[in-house]
Parts: sequence; structure tokens; C-alpha cells
Amino acid sequence: MKKMFVLLLLAVLMVGCAGSGRQVTRMEPNTQTDLSGSWNDTDSRLVAEEMINDCLRRPWLTDFVASAGKKPVVTVGTIRNMTSEHINTETFTSDFERELTNSGQVRFVARRDQRAELRSERTDQQEWASAATMKQLKAETGADFALLGAIKTIVDQEGGKKVVFYQTDLELINIESMEKVWIGTKKIKKGISQGKWKP
Repeated sequence: MKKMFVLLLLAVLMVGCAGSGRQVTRMEPNTQTDLSGSWNDTDSRLVAEEMINDCLRRPWLTDFVASAGKKPVVTVGTIRNMTSEHINTETFTSDFERELTNSGQVRFVARRDQRAELRSERTDQQEWASAATMKQLKAETGADFALLGAIKTIVDQEGGKKVVFYQTDLELINIESMEKVWIGTKKIKKGISQGKWKP
């Protein structure tokens, strides 16, 4: 009887383990995926691509180079998540920094949180690094412009159907004059339902 119980228990465990196996499939990073309908990597990429292209072809860039005789220096400020979802805004701000820097038309300096860490390192160097390798205090490159913005949503829901409208607004602001030299907006609208979506 005891043997029978042990065998039955093992059989139940084996069936339970076999049914709960997880399968992982590797995908190309640019593959469009929409599992939940929430903000995802595809949305982040679409926002970054469209806004970067728009930002680089607007007159603020050539106007600044013509008047200052140098490339503009930009830093990223706060990009606020004003949605009810958890959205890591750094995914597309990093895309912004990379693509604008790689364009050769703009220079970027560290973000505020990065500057605090680097200043601490530089302060440590004043005491611990050799005079030949120590980095000077108060020798930073000041930014000409700051990129600020927000992601917002409007949700409309009835029964098993939901429409989520995302709007990302970014502004490039002249730090000295406070003039807004570029404003970019990207809108994404998603229909979500349990069955096939019918608008």
C-alpha cells in the first residue's frame, strides 16, 4: 500500500512538472511584439526613430551652428512617465543620445544623475590620484540645450474592448535663454480586445 502511494505521488509530480515547462524563443530585437497592449520596446523604438529624424532636420541645429560656430551640446533632463504603466523612459532617451551623437551634428554631456556620480569620482581623485592623472574640478563642458518631456495616455474602455492612446512630447530648450527651439510629438494608438479587434 505504501509503495502504491509513493508511485502514485511520483506519477502526479511527473505529470505536473511536464505540463509546466517553459519554452523560450530568441527573437530579433526589431521584431514587433504586442502581447498585452501595454507600452513596449516597439513603441519605444518607433518614438525614438521618428523624433530623432524630426529633431535633426529642424532649423534649430543649423541656426545654432551658424551663430555659435560650433556643434550644440545637449543633455537629457527629466522625461516624465505620466501614464499608469511602468515605462522605462531611458530606453528611448538612450536611443536619442546615441543617434544624435553618432550623427556627428550634436555633442552630448552626461545626465544629471551621471554628473553627480562623476563629480564624486573627480573629488576622490583630488586626494588619491597622482597630479599627472588627476582630473580638474570645474572643467566640465556646459550644455547649450536640455531635452525634457513626458509620456501621457488616454484610455477608453467598454466591455472587453480597450483603446489606449499614447502621446510622447519632447522639448529641446536653450538653457541660457529658456527658448524652446524644438518640440516633437509622437502619437501611438492601440486597440485591445479578447477577440479580433474591430474598430
